This record gives sequence, structure tokens and C-alpha cells, in this order.
Amino acid sequence: MNKILLIIQREYLTRVRKKTFIISTILFPLLYLALIFGMSYLGAKSISNLSVAVVDSSGYFNKGQFERANIADSSLVMTLLNENPDSLKENYKSEGYDGFVIIPASQNWEKGIPNVSFRADKKFGTSAISQLENRLNFLWADIKNEKLGIDENKKLIISTSRVSVVSEDLKGKASNEKVASTIGFVAGFLIYLILLIYGSQVMMGVMEEKTNRIAEVIVSSVKPFQLMLGMIIGIGLVALTQFLLWVAFIFIIYNITKASGSKSEMMGNMVGQIQNTFTNLNIPFILFFFAFYFLGGFFFYASLYAAIGSAVNEDMREAQSLSFPITMLVIISIAMMSISINNPTGPVAVWGSIIPFSSPIIMMTRIPFGVPGTVPWWQLALSMSLLIGGFIFTVWLSGKIYRTGILMYGKKPSWKEMIKWALRKN
Repeated sequence: MNKILLIIQREYLTRVRKKTFIISTILFPLLYLALIFGMSYLGAKSISNLSVAVVDSSGYFNKGQFERANIADSSLVMTLLNENPDSLKENYKSEGYDGFVIIPASQNWEKGIPNVSFRADKKFGTSAISQLENRLNFLWADIKNEKLGIDENKKLIISTSRVSVVSEDLKGKASNEKVASTIGFVAGFLIYLILLIYGSQVMMGVMEEKTNRIAEVIVSSVKPFQLMLGMIIGIGLVALTQFLLWVAFIFIIYNITKASGSKSEMMGNMVGQIQNTFTNLNIPFILFFFAFYFLGGFFFYASLYAAIGSAVNEDMREAQSLSFPITMLVIISIAMMSISINNPTGPVAVWGSIIPFSSPIIMMTRIPFGVPGTVPWWQLALSMSLLIGGFIFTVWLSGKIYRTGILMYGKKPSWKEMIKWALRKN
């Protein structure tokens, strides 16, 4: 046991003291924040006002309609003109318009307006077309109400009489599926990244020690299985340390935002929305299971990556080729995640959260929806038990591969060869 602890200490301190660890730990949250606010800023800057001229051949629309709509939403300015479409085609840019709409003649208002043409010398994308379509449908609804004899009071009643569905549990406690989906997606995606990044680090670490012949020195005093287990736990603790530091950074940023919220109305509203969002969520409960599935998933996959690292030599292409099936299991899990978020009680979500190779990601997408409501206790217990059993099995199996592969040089192994090593009785 003392030997394993020494290996864990060596692997942990060696990696934590590296400049790359310190830089990545500090830069990741800063880059993440810069990405969020930067994309929001660029998105706001990229929104441009669209000015559109309208030629109405149907005779149903009037200038007052467009003027009132423009006041309500200035991002799309539509102006009704009495011009010939052919002359407008030549002059619309010189008159300050981005494009023009031609509303065709309609013989009977009850049949509606057929397809409307928007013409411009460049493409504006689907969002602009959708905005134009929504505006014209809104104005056409006013015309239909007028034709049907519906006055302003009745139109107000029709527009404000809407059914709003609020999700609650049997005790009347409000739940928010959007928040649960967001948290589930973020948790699942974080585990996905950690499995790929740190799993590969385990493989690279084993390859490095094998190439440098460090493993030959170490295995003279410890068993190969102990060496592999110490490396996995040591690198796992590095990943956990980095994650906890990121969580600490998030809380610091949140508290700074909260403190400055009293000085800024906008920031105060943002903080208020964040507080309301997490009011009905059991954050310690979610964080506990995140830590469990993070560590369980890491140990499950890291042992497989370690086995591959022990089998290959210096050829990275060979390592990537052998690790591809394992990487595909992680990618399949992330593909199943979107299905599980949309239907957390469906068969894909249930079985995906129980099977060890996908449970670290899929179960974390289900837990924010509620335990035991969405995730029964028996499913959670079975998932955790199978993940622990799967980790023990993969460590045992990979240990047998590791024991042979770590001292083998100059031979390109295959999965068939590695399976023989695993099944060998010794």
C-alpha cells in the first residue's frame, strides 16, 4: 500500500508542478468567460437593422400598419411605397433600402396572400427571412381581424388569452426543465472532455515511462499492477484538483458579480436570475454525484488507456489506432446524451445511465431532472454499483495487459495480441 501511495504522490506532484498545469488551470476559466461574453458582444454587434421597401399589389395593407410595427420593433423597418416593382428594382439601394418585398395581388382575402417575394442583391440568411415572414403574418392577422369585424378590445382579449404551462411535482414544487437540461448537458459534456483529455494523459504517461525505461526501474520494486493503479489514481487526483480549482474560480466570479450587482441594475438582474434558477435545485446533491461519476468514469476508461499505453512504443499513430475503439465508446455516450436530455425517462436514457461505459455521462444528464422522480433510487444504486464493478474489472483486465506490455519492446501489438495477454493464466 505504501508503494502505491508513493507512486500516486510522484504522479500527482510531477504533473501539478508543471507550468502547463498552472497555465491551463488559470487560462481555462478566463478563456471560457471571454468566449461567453465575447460571443455575446459579437452577436450583439452583428445584429443590423434591416430596411425593406414594400410594394403592395393586394391593396390590403396600409402605411399606418407598418409605422406602428416599426415603432414596436426597430430592428426591421418596413416602408410601404407606391412604386412600380421594375423601377424599385433599379433604385432601392439608392433610396436607402436593403431589399424590397412584393406582395402579389389577391382576389379574395379569405384565400390569404400567396407566396411573397423578397428581393435583394445579397443573401441575408434565414433569420432575416424569418423576421420578415413573422412581421407580415402579424400584419396580415390585423387585416383578417378587421375583415371579420373584430374590434380592438376583442383583439386584445384574443392576443392576451394564452395558456401557460408551469411544471410542478406532486407536492406543488416548481421545476424547470430548461435549467435541468442545461445543467445535465454541461455536466455530461465536462465528463466527456475529462475522459478524453485525462484518459489520453494516462496513456501518454505510461508510454513516456516505458520509452524512458523508467518503468523497468520501478517494476523492480513494485508490481506492474500497483504501478498502473498508482498512475491512474495520481492523474485522476490531478484532474480532480483542476476541476475543484475551476469550481472555486466560478464561485469567486459569482460572488464578485453579486457584490457589484448592487451598483449595476443590469448585473443585479443577472444575479437575481441566477439565484432564482438554482433555488429549486439541490446543488450539493448534484455536485456529489458529479464527483462520483467523474471519478468512476475516469478510473473505468483510464485503466483501458493505460493498458494501451503499456502495449505500444513511441509510435503515436499506433497508439491512436489502438485507442480508437475506446474513444468511440466515449463519443457514442455523448451522442446518446442529446436523446437522454430530450427524454430522460426513455429507454436510451435509462439503459445508457446503467451500462458502465456510458453511465458517467448519461446519468449526469438525468440527475438534474430529479431523484427519485425521474431517476428512481434503484436505477441510481444499480448504476453506481455497476460502475464500481466495471472499474474493478477493467483495472484487473488492464493490469494483466499492462504486466506483459510494459516490458515488451520492438513489437507492434494488436487487439488480438492484447486479449491473449489478458486471458493468459499466470
